[in-house]
Amino acid sequence: MLTDLALWVSILAVTIRAGTSLLYATIGEILTERSGVLNLGVEGMMIMGAVTAFATAFHTGSATLGALAAIIVGGLLALLHAVLTISLRADQTVSGLALTIFGSGLASFLGQKLGPNGQPLVGMIGPRFERVALPFLSQLPVVGKAIFQVDVLTYLLYILVPATWYWLYRTRPGLHLRAVGENPRTADAMGINVVQTRYAYTILGGMMCGLGGAHLSLAYTPGWTEGLTAGRGWIAIALVIFAMWDPIRAVIGALLFGGVTAVQFRLQAAGTTIPAAFLNMMPYIFTIIVLVIITLWEAVSRRVGAPAALGMPYIREEKG
Repeated sequence: MLTDLALWVSILAVTIRAGTSLLYATIGEILTERSGVLNLGVEGMMIMGAVTAFATAFHTGSATLGALAAIIVGGLLALLHAVLTISLRADQTVSGLALTIFGSGLASFLGQKLGPNGQPLVGMIGPRFERVALPFLSQLPVVGKAIFQVDVLTYLLYILVPATWYWLYRTRPGLHLRAVGENPRTADAMGINVVQTRYAYTILGGMMCGLGGAHLSLAYTPGWTEGLTAGRGWIAIALVIFAMWDPIRAVIGALLFGGVTAVQFRLQAAGTTIPAAFLNMMPYIFTIIVLVIITLWEAVSRRVGAPAALGMPYIREEKG
């Protein structure tokens, strides 16, 4: 009985840890897309956040500085996307894909050059965010150690998710954000600065993607290896659709992905006969299946979740 309980606690703990970085990226992309900007560069911003966070923490000895550096880098990459798509009106899909290619390539290059005396950072372990147990709460049965004995970035999500939901649906700035994503021309007529709003939330989304990458290299699997994000940026984009652009639903999606990842790890540890390559595919296969189900369900129910102006550049008419 105790062994079974420990197993479930272990699976729940891995589920939360695996879903944390994904949830940061998903929330960031939700905010960006709510403004009407489609950013497919999530993978590139996450991997750059991961390598920047680890390199900074490794050389300064501070995981906090590493996370801050990742936030800045994620914001700068998102700013580049914003300039191209909002000011220069470049195709948002092409710009996002280019950002992913650029970020992935640059992260690979930097990961080989930023170690001591130019040696690779691969395999090295430096400062990290340790798990912190909250008094009393961490002693609760089953959920205590899994939920209340985590790293500080995960604790931050406990506040960030409900705060984001409240901001979107219960505040005037949140109403302005949704208005810009649904009908920028009407929002502009109401006195809302469409360009400024899109810039702000695109950059904010990039900062959160960078922080999601920092969680990977400083908390989830401390260290740096090439391809550390392993496609999590693309899954985050898929989870935005699964969540129907709602932060609370995003939690469910991140936990589902984290749960599949946890089961995969437990099966590998148990010495299952299932090929390891297939087990590694499980989270991604699961994501595809869920997306297909959601798409079919939306088609039948005719529910529309995406912002109406998503992916459309806004061109303000000259007044003359």
